[in-house]
Amino acid sequence: MSCQQNRRKFLQSTAAIGAGYWVAERTSPVFSRSPNEQIQFASIGVGGKGSSDSKNAASHGKMVAICDVDERTLKRAAVGFKADGHDPKQFFDFRTMLDEMGDKIDAVTVSTPDHVHAVAAAMAMNMGKHCFVQKPLTHSIYEARVLGELAREKGVATQMGNQGTANNPLREAAAVLRSGALGTIKEVHVWTNRPIWPTLSERLPGKPIPPYLHWQEWLGPAPERDYNPGYHPKSWRGFWDFGTGALGDMACHTVNMPFAGLKLSNPTSVEAEHAGHNKDSYPGWSVIKYEFPANDQREALAMTWYDGGKRPPLDMLEGEQPNENSGGVVIEGARGKLVSIGDYAGQVNYYHMDKPKIEYEKSPGHFDEWVIAINGGSSAKSNFPDYAGPLTETILLGNLAVWANKRVEWDAKMVRATNAPELESFVRRPYRDGYSLGYEPKSLRVDKAAAAG
Repeated sequence: MSCQQNRRKFLQSTAAIGAGYWVAERTSPVFSRSPNEQIQFASIGVGGKGSSDSKNAASHGKMVAICDVDERTLKRAAVGFKADGHDPKQFFDFRTMLDEMGDKIDAVTVSTPDHVHAVAAAMAMNMGKHCFVQKPLTHSIYEARVLGELAREKGVATQMGNQGTANNPLREAAAVLRSGALGTIKEVHVWTNRPIWPTLSERLPGKPIPPYLHWQEWLGPAPERDYNPGYHPKSWRGFWDFGTGALGDMACHTVNMPFAGLKLSNPTSVEAEHAGHNKDSYPGWSVIKYEFPANDQREALAMTWYDGGKRPPLDMLEGEQPNENSGGVVIEGARGKLVSIGDYAGQVNYYHMDKPKIEYEKSPGHFDEWVIAINGGSSAKSNFPDYAGPLTETILLGNLAVWANKRVEWDAKMVRATNAPELESFVRRPYRDGYSLGYEPKSLRVDKAAAAG
Protein backbone atom coordinates (compact mmCIF):
# COMPACT_ATOMS: atom_id res chain seq x y z
CA MET A 1 0.00 0.00 0.00
CA SER A 2 1.34 3.47 -0.94
CA CYS A 3 2.21 6.21 1.53
CA GLN A 4 -0.67 8.25 0.07
CA GLN A 5 -3.17 5.43 0.67
CA ASN A 6 -1.92 4.98 4.23
CA ARG A 7 -2.37 8.71 4.92
CA ARG A 8 -5.88 8.64 3.46
CA LYS A 9 -6.82 5.57 5.52
CA PHE A 10 -5.63 7.27 8.71
CA LEU A 11 -7.57 10.46 8.00
CA GLN A 12 -10.78 8.52 7.34
CA SER A 13 -10.35 6.39 10.46
CA THR A 14 -10.54 9.50 12.63
CA ALA A 15 -13.64 10.89 10.93
CA ALA A 16 -16.33 9.90 13.43
CA ILE A 17 -14.49 11.44 16.36
CA GLY A 18 -13.62 14.59 14.41
CA ALA A 19 -17.09 15.15 13.00
CA GLY A 20 -18.77 14.68 16.34
CA TYR A 21 -16.45 17.13 18.00
CA TRP A 22 -16.94 19.79 15.35
CA VAL A 23 -20.71 19.65 15.31
CA ALA A 24 -20.98 19.71 19.08
CA GLU A 25 -18.35 22.32 19.85
CA ARG A 26 -18.40 24.49 16.72
CA THR A 27 -14.67 25.09 16.98
CA SER A 28 -11.72 24.10 14.81
CA PRO A 29 -10.44 20.71 15.88
CA VAL A 30 -6.94 19.56 16.67
CA PHE A 31 -6.54 16.80 14.11
CA SER A 32 -3.67 14.86 15.62
CA ARG A 33 -0.70 14.89 17.92
CA SER A 34 1.82 14.11 15.21
CA PRO A 35 2.69 16.33 12.21
CA ASN A 36 2.59 13.18 10.07
CA GLU A 37 -1.10 12.80 10.90
CA GLN A 38 -2.15 16.25 9.77
CA ILE A 39 -3.95 16.91 6.51
CA GLN A 40 -1.29 18.11 4.09
CA PHE A 41 -2.59 20.93 1.90
CA ALA A 42 -1.42 22.62 -1.28
CA SER A 43 -2.90 25.85 -2.61
CA ILE A 44 -3.11 26.93 -6.25
CA GLY A 45 -3.56 30.70 -6.20
CA VAL A 46 -2.66 32.50 -2.97
CA GLY A 47 -3.61 36.09 -3.81
CA GLY A 48 -7.04 37.71 -3.56
CA LYS A 49 -9.56 35.14 -2.36
CA GLY A 50 -6.74 32.61 -2.51
CA SER A 51 -5.13 34.37 0.42
CA SER A 52 -8.00 33.53 2.78
CA ASP A 53 -8.60 30.09 1.24
CA SER A 54 -4.99 29.05 1.72
CA LYS A 55 -4.92 30.46 5.26
CA ASN A 56 -8.08 28.51 6.09
CA ALA A 57 -6.39 25.37 4.81
CA ALA A 58 -3.23 26.00 6.81
CA SER A 59 -5.28 26.49 9.98
CA HIS A 60 -6.68 22.98 9.55
CA GLY A 61 -3.45 21.16 8.79
CA LYS A 62 -0.04 21.62 7.21
CA MET A 63 0.61 23.75 4.11
CA VAL A 64 3.24 21.84 2.12
CA ALA A 65 3.11 23.62 -1.27
CA ILE A 66 1.84 26.86 -2.74
CA CYS A 67 1.53 27.99 -6.34
CA ASP A 68 0.97 31.39 -7.91
CA VAL A 69 1.88 32.93 -11.27
CA ASP A 70 2.75 36.29 -9.63
CA GLU A 71 6.15 36.15 -7.91
CA ARG A 72 5.24 39.03 -5.59
CA THR A 73 2.12 37.28 -4.38
CA LEU A 74 3.92 33.96 -3.98
CA LYS A 75 6.76 35.48 -1.95
CA ARG A 76 4.36 37.40 0.30
CA ALA A 77 2.34 34.26 0.99
CA ALA A 78 5.46 32.18 1.69
CA VAL A 79 6.67 34.71 4.26
CA GLY A 80 3.29 34.64 6.00
CA PHE A 81 3.14 30.85 6.13
CA LYS A 82 6.67 30.60 7.50
CA ALA A 83 5.76 33.06 10.25
CA ASP A 84 2.92 30.69 11.17
CA GLY A 85 5.15 27.63 11.33
CA HIS A 86 4.69 26.29 7.78
CA ASP A 87 7.39 25.94 5.15
CA PRO A 88 5.61 25.33 1.83
CA LYS A 89 7.53 24.67 -1.35
CA GLN A 90 6.87 27.35 -3.96
CA PHE A 91 5.77 26.87 -7.60
CA PHE A 92 4.63 28.99 -10.54
CA ASP A 93 2.95 26.13 -12.44
CA PHE A 94 0.35 23.93 -10.71
CA ARG A 95 1.21 21.01 -13.02
CA THR A 96 4.80 21.01 -11.84
CA MET A 97 3.66 21.29 -8.22
CA LEU A 98 1.33 18.30 -8.45
CA ASP A 99 3.87 16.22 -10.37
CA GLU A 100 6.66 16.89 -7.87
CA MET A 101 4.67 16.97 -4.63
CA GLY A 102 1.81 14.58 -5.35
CA ASP A 103 2.78 11.97 -2.77
CA LYS A 104 3.01 14.66 -0.07
CA ILE A 105 -0.38 16.30 -0.74
CA ASP A 106 -3.78 15.19 0.60
CA ALA A 107 -5.95 18.13 -0.42
CA VAL A 108 -5.79 21.11 -2.78
CA THR A 109 -7.43 24.54 -2.86
CA VAL A 110 -7.90 26.24 -6.25
CA SER A 111 -8.37 30.01 -6.15
CA THR A 112 -7.38 31.18 -9.61
CA PRO A 113 -9.17 33.04 -12.42
CA ASP A 114 -12.13 31.00 -13.63
CA HIS A 115 -10.50 29.61 -16.77
CA VAL A 116 -7.94 27.62 -14.74
CA HIS A 117 -10.35 26.11 -12.18
CA ALA A 118 -11.29 22.94 -14.04
CA VAL A 119 -7.90 21.88 -15.39
CA ALA A 120 -6.24 22.39 -12.00
CA ALA A 121 -9.00 20.64 -10.03
CA ALA A 122 -9.25 17.77 -12.50
CA MET A 123 -5.52 17.09 -12.35
CA ALA A 124 -5.65 17.06 -8.55
CA MET A 125 -8.70 14.79 -8.37
CA ASN A 126 -7.33 12.42 -10.99
CA MET A 127 -4.45 11.98 -8.54
CA GLY A 128 -6.89 11.25 -5.72
CA LYS A 129 -6.65 14.63 -4.00
CA HIS A 130 -9.54 16.22 -2.14
CA CYS A 131 -10.43 19.53 -3.74
CA PHE A 132 -11.80 22.97 -2.79
CA VAL A 133 -12.47 25.33 -5.72
CA GLN A 134 -13.57 28.94 -5.66
CA LYS A 135 -16.84 29.91 -7.31
CA PRO A 136 -17.94 29.52 -9.99
CA LEU A 137 -16.76 25.93 -10.03
CA THR A 138 -15.75 26.11 -13.69
CA HIS A 139 -15.43 28.29 -16.76
CA SER A 140 -17.63 26.14 -19.02
CA ILE A 141 -20.75 24.04 -18.59
CA TYR A 142 -19.06 20.83 -19.72
CA GLU A 143 -16.27 21.33 -17.16
CA ALA A 144 -18.84 21.47 -14.37
CA ARG A 145 -20.23 18.10 -15.45
CA VAL A 146 -16.70 16.66 -15.60
CA LEU A 147 -15.70 17.80 -12.11
CA GLY A 148 -18.92 16.49 -10.57
CA GLU A 149 -18.64 13.04 -12.08
CA LEU A 150 -14.87 12.83 -11.56
CA ALA A 151 -15.24 13.68 -7.86
CA ARG A 152 -17.87 10.98 -7.42
CA GLU A 153 -15.84 8.36 -9.27
CA LYS A 154 -12.64 9.10 -7.33
CA GLY A 155 -14.44 9.29 -3.98
CA VAL A 156 -12.72 12.53 -2.99
CA ALA A 157 -14.13 15.22 -0.69
CA THR A 158 -15.01 18.40 -2.55
CA GLN A 159 -16.41 21.86 -1.96
CA MET A 160 -17.00 25.06 -3.92
CA GLY A 161 -16.30 28.39 -2.25
CA ASN A 162 -19.81 29.82 -2.04
CA GLN A 163 -19.58 30.44 1.68
CA GLY A 164 -23.17 31.58 2.08
CA THR A 165 -24.23 27.95 1.71
CA ALA A 166 -23.22 27.52 5.36
CA ASN A 167 -25.20 30.55 6.63
CA ASN A 168 -28.19 29.80 8.85
CA PRO A 169 -30.62 32.38 7.31
CA LEU A 170 -29.96 30.95 3.83
CA ARG A 171 -30.44 27.37 5.03
CA GLU A 172 -33.62 28.31 6.88
CA ALA A 173 -35.08 30.11 3.84
CA ALA A 174 -34.27 27.12 1.63
CA ALA A 175 -36.05 24.86 4.11
CA VAL A 176 -39.10 27.15 4.06
CA LEU A 177 -39.19 26.91 0.27
CA ARG A 178 -38.90 23.13 0.38
CA SER A 179 -41.78 22.98 2.87
CA GLY A 180 -44.19 24.47 0.34
CA ALA A 181 -45.21 27.25 2.74
CA LEU A 182 -45.24 29.83 -0.08
CA GLY A 183 -47.59 27.70 -2.16
CA THR A 184 -47.07 27.28 -5.89
CA ILE A 185 -44.09 29.41 -6.87
CA LYS A 186 -45.04 31.97 -9.50
CA GLU A 187 -41.84 33.96 -10.04
CA VAL A 188 -38.18 33.98 -9.01
CA HIS A 189 -36.13 37.14 -9.56
CA VAL A 190 -32.43 37.55 -8.74
CA TRP A 191 -30.19 40.56 -9.32
CA THR A 192 -26.66 41.82 -8.69
CA ASN A 193 -24.75 45.10 -8.81
CA ARG A 194 -22.15 43.54 -11.13
CA PRO A 195 -20.36 44.24 -13.39
CA ILE A 196 -17.92 46.47 -11.52
CA TRP A 197 -15.28 46.25 -14.27
CA PRO A 198 -15.00 48.17 -17.55
CA THR A 199 -17.16 47.20 -20.51
CA LEU A 200 -15.01 47.36 -23.62
CA SER A 201 -15.74 47.55 -27.34
CA GLU A 202 -12.23 46.55 -28.48
CA ARG A 203 -9.59 44.09 -27.32
CA LEU A 204 -6.95 45.54 -25.02
CA PRO A 205 -3.62 46.25 -26.74
CA GLY A 206 -0.55 44.19 -25.88
CA LYS A 207 1.87 45.56 -23.28
CA PRO A 208 5.27 44.39 -21.97
CA ILE A 209 4.94 41.50 -19.51
CA PRO A 210 6.03 42.54 -16.00
CA PRO A 211 9.15 40.67 -14.82
CA TYR A 212 7.28 39.23 -11.82
CA LEU A 213 4.44 37.69 -13.85
CA HIS A 214 4.56 34.23 -15.46
CA TRP A 215 2.17 35.11 -18.27
CA GLN A 216 2.05 31.76 -20.04
CA GLU A 217 1.14 30.04 -16.78
CA TRP A 218 -1.48 32.75 -16.15
CA LEU A 219 -3.04 32.04 -19.55
CA GLY A 220 -3.03 28.33 -18.80
CA PRO A 221 -5.60 26.61 -21.04
CA ALA A 222 -6.97 29.88 -22.50
CA PRO A 223 -6.20 30.98 -26.07
CA GLU A 224 -2.92 32.81 -26.62
CA ARG A 225 -3.07 36.60 -26.33
CA ASP A 226 -0.75 39.45 -25.40
CA TYR A 227 -0.52 40.64 -21.82
CA ASN A 228 -2.30 43.79 -20.68
CA PRO A 229 -2.62 45.05 -17.08
CA GLY A 230 -6.38 45.11 -17.62
CA TYR A 231 -6.39 41.32 -17.24
CA HIS A 232 -4.21 40.76 -14.18
CA PRO A 233 -4.80 40.97 -11.30
CA LYS A 234 -8.43 42.18 -11.14
CA SER A 235 -10.50 42.72 -14.28
CA TRP A 236 -10.15 39.28 -15.90
CA ARG A 237 -13.76 38.52 -14.88
CA GLY A 238 -14.99 40.78 -17.64
CA PHE A 239 -13.39 38.80 -20.49
CA TRP A 240 -14.95 35.72 -22.09
CA ASP A 241 -11.63 33.85 -22.34
CA PHE A 242 -10.90 34.15 -18.61
CA GLY A 243 -13.97 35.00 -16.55
CA THR A 244 -17.66 34.26 -16.43
CA GLY A 245 -18.96 37.81 -16.13
CA ALA A 246 -21.54 39.07 -13.65
CA LEU A 247 -23.27 35.68 -13.50
CA GLY A 248 -20.10 33.79 -12.65
CA ASP A 249 -18.98 36.39 -10.16
CA MET A 250 -22.13 36.56 -8.05
CA ALA A 251 -24.84 34.06 -9.01
CA CYS A 252 -23.23 31.20 -7.05
CA HIS A 253 -23.93 33.46 -4.06
CA THR A 254 -27.20 35.17 -4.97
CA VAL A 255 -28.93 32.24 -6.69
CA ASN A 256 -27.68 29.95 -3.93
CA MET A 257 -30.77 30.16 -1.69
CA PRO A 258 -33.45 29.65 -4.39
CA PHE A 259 -31.31 26.89 -5.91
CA ALA A 260 -31.13 25.08 -2.56
CA GLY A 261 -34.82 25.55 -1.86
CA LEU A 262 -36.35 24.92 -5.28
CA LYS A 263 -33.91 22.52 -7.00
CA LEU A 264 -33.16 24.92 -9.84
CA SER A 265 -31.09 22.49 -11.88
CA ASN A 266 -31.48 21.22 -15.44
CA PRO A 267 -33.31 24.14 -17.07
CA THR A 268 -34.93 23.38 -20.41
CA SER A 269 -34.38 26.76 -22.04
CA VAL A 270 -32.75 30.12 -21.48
CA GLU A 271 -32.98 33.44 -23.29
CA ALA A 272 -31.14 36.73 -22.78
CA GLU A 273 -31.45 40.42 -23.52
CA HIS A 274 -28.23 42.40 -23.17
CA ALA A 275 -26.35 45.54 -24.09
CA GLY A 276 -24.37 43.84 -26.84
CA HIS A 277 -20.75 42.71 -26.80
CA ASN A 278 -17.77 42.03 -29.04
CA LYS A 279 -17.30 38.38 -27.98
CA ASP A 280 -14.14 39.44 -26.16
CA SER A 281 -15.59 41.22 -23.12
CA TYR A 282 -18.98 40.78 -21.44
CA PRO A 283 -21.87 43.21 -22.00
CA GLY A 284 -22.60 46.10 -19.67
CA TRP A 285 -25.96 44.63 -18.66
CA SER A 286 -28.12 41.59 -19.22
CA VAL A 287 -31.54 40.21 -18.32
CA ILE A 288 -31.70 36.43 -18.57
CA LYS A 289 -34.77 34.22 -18.28
CA TYR A 290 -34.47 30.55 -17.38
CA GLU A 291 -37.29 28.01 -17.65
CA PHE A 292 -37.28 24.97 -15.36
CA PRO A 293 -39.45 21.88 -15.65
CA ALA A 294 -41.55 20.60 -12.76
CA ASN A 295 -39.80 18.27 -10.35
CA ASP A 296 -40.76 16.14 -7.36
CA GLN A 297 -41.00 19.24 -5.16
CA ARG A 298 -42.58 22.02 -7.24
CA GLU A 299 -44.36 23.00 -10.44
CA ALA A 300 -42.55 24.27 -13.53
CA LEU A 301 -41.30 27.84 -13.05
CA ALA A 302 -39.19 30.62 -14.51
CA MET A 303 -36.30 32.56 -12.98
CA THR A 304 -35.12 35.96 -14.21
CA TRP A 305 -31.58 37.20 -13.61
CA TYR A 306 -30.64 40.91 -13.80
CA ASP A 307 -27.23 42.62 -13.83
CA GLY A 308 -25.63 45.92 -14.90
CA GLY A 309 -28.21 48.09 -13.15
CA LYS A 310 -31.26 46.13 -14.28
CA ARG A 311 -33.65 45.00 -11.54
CA PRO A 312 -37.10 43.56 -11.04
CA PRO A 313 -39.94 46.10 -10.68
CA LEU A 314 -39.64 47.95 -7.35
CA ASP A 315 -43.23 47.18 -6.44
CA MET A 316 -42.21 43.54 -6.10
CA LEU A 317 -39.93 44.41 -3.18
CA GLU A 318 -42.71 45.25 -0.70
CA GLY A 319 -41.16 48.61 0.15
CA GLU A 320 -37.67 47.28 0.79
CA GLN A 321 -35.01 49.61 -0.61
CA PRO A 322 -31.86 47.99 -2.00
CA ASN A 323 -28.91 50.32 -2.50
CA GLU A 324 -26.92 50.43 -5.71
CA ASN A 325 -24.26 48.10 -4.29
CA SER A 326 -26.57 45.25 -3.32
CA GLY A 327 -28.03 42.23 -5.01
CA GLY A 328 -31.08 40.35 -3.90
CA VAL A 329 -33.80 37.77 -4.41
CA VAL A 330 -37.59 37.92 -4.69
CA ILE A 331 -39.60 34.70 -4.72
CA GLU A 332 -43.37 35.00 -5.10
CA GLY A 333 -45.72 32.14 -4.34
CA ALA A 334 -49.47 31.72 -4.32
CA ARG A 335 -49.60 32.06 -0.51
CA GLY A 336 -46.72 34.41 0.26
CA LYS A 337 -43.56 36.14 -0.81
CA LEU A 338 -39.92 36.01 0.24
CA VAL A 339 -37.61 39.04 -0.17
CA SER A 340 -33.90 39.04 0.61
CA ILE A 341 -31.79 42.13 0.00
CA GLY A 342 -28.08 41.32 -0.21
CA ASP A 343 -25.88 38.79 -1.95
CA TYR A 344 -25.86 35.99 0.63
CA ALA A 345 -29.45 35.79 1.90
CA GLY A 346 -28.18 37.03 5.26
CA GLN A 347 -31.60 38.49 6.05
CA VAL A 348 -34.80 37.09 4.62
CA ASN A 349 -38.22 38.72 5.10
CA TYR A 350 -41.63 37.12 4.48
CA TYR A 351 -44.74 38.93 3.27
CA HIS A 352 -48.47 38.02 3.13
CA MET A 353 -47.77 34.95 5.25
CA ASP A 354 -46.63 33.89 8.69
CA LYS A 355 -43.08 32.64 8.69
CA PRO A 356 -43.27 28.93 9.51
CA LYS A 357 -41.14 27.27 12.13
CA ILE A 358 -38.86 24.98 10.16
CA GLU A 359 -36.17 22.56 11.26
CA TYR A 360 -33.02 22.67 9.15
CA GLU A 361 -29.48 21.37 9.39
CA LYS A 362 -27.01 23.95 10.68
CA SER A 363 -23.43 24.09 9.44
CA PRO A 364 -20.31 23.82 11.61
CA GLY A 365 -18.69 26.33 9.23
CA HIS A 366 -18.12 26.38 5.50
CA PHE A 367 -14.48 25.29 5.37
CA ASP A 368 -15.00 22.97 8.34
CA GLU A 369 -17.58 21.08 6.27
CA TRP A 370 -14.89 20.24 3.73
CA VAL A 371 -12.39 19.17 6.37
CA ILE A 372 -15.00 16.92 7.99
CA ALA A 373 -15.59 15.33 4.59
CA ILE A 374 -11.85 14.83 4.05
CA ASN A 375 -11.79 12.93 7.31
CA GLY A 376 -14.53 10.62 6.04
CA GLY A 377 -17.52 12.44 7.53
CA SER A 378 -20.57 13.83 5.76
CA SER A 379 -20.11 15.56 2.42
CA ALA A 380 -19.93 19.34 2.38
CA LYS A 381 -23.22 20.96 1.32
CA SER A 382 -21.59 22.56 -1.74
CA ASN A 383 -19.85 19.38 -2.91
CA PHE A 384 -19.20 19.04 -6.62
CA PRO A 385 -21.47 16.12 -7.68
CA ASP A 386 -24.66 16.98 -5.83
CA TYR A 387 -24.63 20.75 -5.50
CA ALA A 388 -21.80 22.89 -6.88
CA GLY A 389 -21.68 21.17 -10.26
CA PRO A 390 -25.43 21.41 -10.99
CA LEU A 391 -25.55 24.99 -9.65
CA THR A 392 -22.65 26.01 -11.90
CA GLU A 393 -24.22 24.34 -14.94
CA THR A 394 -27.42 26.31 -14.39
CA ILE A 395 -25.62 29.60 -13.93
CA LEU A 396 -23.27 29.27 -16.90
CA LEU A 397 -26.16 28.40 -19.17
CA GLY A 398 -27.16 32.05 -18.86
CA ASN A 399 -23.84 33.07 -20.40
CA LEU A 400 -24.45 30.63 -23.22
CA ALA A 401 -27.66 32.51 -24.05
CA VAL A 402 -25.84 35.86 -23.97
CA TRP A 403 -23.21 34.49 -26.35
CA ALA A 404 -25.78 32.88 -28.65
CA ASN A 405 -28.02 35.94 -29.02
CA LYS A 406 -31.04 33.68 -29.27
CA ARG A 407 -33.22 31.40 -27.20
CA VAL A 408 -31.32 28.23 -26.32
CA GLU A 409 -33.19 24.94 -25.98
CA TRP A 410 -31.18 22.86 -23.53
CA ASP A 411 -30.70 19.11 -23.13
CA ALA A 412 -29.21 18.93 -19.65
CA LYS A 413 -28.69 15.18 -19.76
CA MET A 414 -26.45 15.39 -22.81
CA VAL A 415 -25.04 18.88 -22.02
CA ARG A 416 -25.94 20.36 -25.39
CA ALA A 417 -28.06 23.03 -27.05
CA THR A 418 -30.53 21.07 -29.18
CA ASN A 419 -31.35 24.01 -31.43
CA ALA A 420 -27.82 25.39 -31.73
CA PRO A 421 -25.11 22.80 -32.43
CA GLU A 422 -22.78 25.67 -33.34
CA LEU A 423 -22.51 26.42 -29.60
CA GLU A 424 -20.67 23.17 -28.85
CA SER A 425 -17.27 24.93 -28.78
CA PHE A 426 -18.65 27.28 -26.11
CA VAL A 427 -20.21 24.51 -24.04
CA ARG A 428 -16.97 22.53 -24.26
CA ARG A 429 -14.14 24.98 -24.78
CA PRO A 430 -10.92 23.79 -26.41
CA TYR A 431 -7.63 24.11 -24.50
CA ARG A 432 -4.12 25.07 -25.50
CA ASP A 433 -1.58 22.28 -25.75
CA GLY A 434 -0.38 21.04 -22.37
CA TYR A 435 -3.77 21.27 -20.63
CA SER A 436 -6.59 18.75 -20.40
CA LEU A 437 -9.21 17.42 -18.02
CA GLY A 438 -8.03 13.84 -18.39
CA TYR A 439 -11.55 12.54 -17.94
CA GLU A 440 -14.75 11.99 -19.92
CA PRO A 441 -18.01 11.91 -17.90
CA LYS A 442 -19.44 8.39 -17.67
CA SER A 443 -22.96 9.62 -18.37
CA LEU A 444 -21.91 11.02 -21.73
CA ARG A 445 -19.80 7.98 -22.58
CA VAL A 446 -22.80 5.69 -22.01
CA ASP A 447 -25.22 7.82 -23.97
CA LYS A 448 -22.82 8.22 -26.90
CA ALA A 449 -22.31 4.48 -27.07
CA ALA A 450 -26.06 3.87 -27.01
CA ALA A 451 -26.62 6.42 -29.74
CA ALA A 452 -23.93 4.82 -31.90
CA GLY A 453 -25.51 1.41 -31.38
